[in-house]
Amino acid sequence: MTRRLSCDSYTVGWVCTLADEFTAAQEMLDEEHHDPVGKSDDSNIYALGSIGRHNVVLACLPAGQTGANSAVAVAMQMKSTFPAIQFGLMVGVGGGVPGKADIRLGDIVVSQPANGHGGVVQYDFGKSTPSGFKRTGFLNAPPTILLSAITKLRSNHDRGRGSLTPHLLKLSNIPKFSRDHAGSDVLFEAGYNHVGGDSCVSCVTARTIQRKDRTSDTPMIHYGTIASGNQVMRDGVERDKVSSEFEGVLCFEMEAAGLMNNFPCLVIRGICNYSDSHKNKTWQPYAAGTAAAYAKELLLVIPAADVLNTQTADKVTREQMHSFFLPFLPNIQFVGRSADLDTLKEKLLVKKDCQKVALSGLGGIDKTQVADFTPMLLVPSKS
Repeated sequence: MTRRLSCDSYTVGWVCTLADEFTAAQEMLDEEHHDPVGKSDDSNIYALGSIGRHNVVLACLPAGQTGANSAVAVAMQMKSTFPAIQFGLMVGVGGGVPGKADIRLGDIVVSQPANGHGGVVQYDFGKSTPSGFKRTGFLNAPPTILLSAITKLRSNHDRGRGSLTPHLLKLSNIPKFSRDHAGSDVLFEAGYNHVGGDSCVSCVTARTIQRKDRTSDTPMIHYGTIASGNQVMRDGVERDKVSSEFEGVLCFEMEAAGLMNNFPCLVIRGICNYSDSHKNKTWQPYAAGTAAAYAKELLLVIPAADVLNTQTADKVTREQMHSFFLPFLPNIQFVGRSADLDTLKEKLLVKKDCQKVALSGLGGIDKTQVADFTPMLLVPSKS
């Protein structure tokens, strides 16, 4: 019998970008739940269930609305509807960076602090200077409870006690998620551009990079820096250049930068292409499955009691807002400017047509107070 739990019963938020990722995530649930009654004015569509002793909320970005802005809107609404969520997982596909790490299609990349970065870097955010483009800003690291779980999981794998393969078998009833359906794994030289249509049948095989065959089809797991940006990376030379600037990026994607400072989470990406001009969608289902299987394995090593002792994601985010956006609390007596606030809410939450908003005007007309109240707009009212 399928259960129906209250919104306060869910402690883990799982965000996907694509339909295949959402499908793989639902297949990882040990038990599926009915939707709770009275979901407020939340526009997200959820799938609910449990993995081990954790009650999990799954949400996917609206069709065709990828990117950081859409991701943060979905995550903020999720936190509002399910106030007991302690942390999140951003799980899906990404483009790999072949180099120091022997990254292959179907492998898994997990965000972990390294080389002075918190695990995710926004490589296209910064300012123009006389000496060139200077990247600015810093994204938060994943919550400690998730980093501790990574340590435990890596130890399990070193001791031959991993359970990734059994979790992947849960997708065996859906043909397109199989390793065989994905096809061959071909890596071209960084400077060689794609020729032809959706496949690489017209590309010159002499420009491929020969790599040693692996003895097993079991995906490898890589830990380190994930690069997030507002555009798809599909240039091998630029891919390698950016990776070098950040001392070894493992993966490129488009959503994580919007979450790290607003939704305490870990980013898990299955590699479906090599972030070059040869990218296509053939490997997406299998890579989505490997990422989802890792996410399940990670949750199963986290004791439920530890989650209950963790600050809620909403509380962590509000503390960070006051710590990093402005050095003082909002003026609770602030009134007016409702038209301006409504415009900001429409742009950031409803139309989702921008990621940055500038407030301009003369001194003393409440720009600071409007800016201070803007983060609260991302959390819909429960009244």
